[in-house]
Amino acid sequence: MQPKSENRKIMQVEYVVIVNKNDMPLGTMEKMEAHEKGILHRAFSVFVFNSQNQLLLQKRASEKYHSPDLWTNTVCSHPRAGEDTLDAGHRRLGEEMGMDCELKELFSFVYKAPVGNGLKEHEFDHVLVGFSDTKPVPNPEEASDFKYVGLEWVKKDMEEHPDQYTVWFKIAFKELLKHQLDLLKMNQSH
Repeated sequence: MQPKSENRKIMQVEYVVIVNKNDMPLGTMEKMEAHEKGILHRAFSVFVFNSQNQLLLQKRASEKYHSPDLWTNTVCSHPRAGEDTLDAGHRRLGEEMGMDCELKELFSFVYKAPVGNGLKEHEFDHVLVGFSDTKPVPNPEEASDFKYVGLEWVKKDMEEHPDQYTVWFKIAFKELLKHQLDLLKMNQSH
């Protein structure tokens, strides 16, 4: 029988890009430390829609270190130092959902919110939007489920069951609704 320490999954140390309120890089910090201290860092949120104008949501895997088993936008993560945000969005879309599509930045915003376990998100969040009918193949270490839903359905369900959604998705979704006209124009040009 192996000792417990050998059975544990070894977490790779990840770094985030620390930024100022104008998204200018100030350096890097270990991701967990940035979340413990609530330090402003660069992030992105990907929203993929299908041809029926339905949003692809993922349910975070139960093994995630924060916000497990909650519904959220298609993908969210952090670009690596020196990595373009759109390139990072493509990378994580493949790693988390086993798919890719053209992405465009729709807007960005800053938020700060507790995410449980004494951790805080404080992010300069770039919202990336794409359109695809490719069926996702989620990585089970990242997402346990997915579904396509209309924006009105999300809005209503989020009001009725706020505890089933990640903190950042609730914030980003409200921001996304402010840009619905831009989103419609993007979809028509797709």
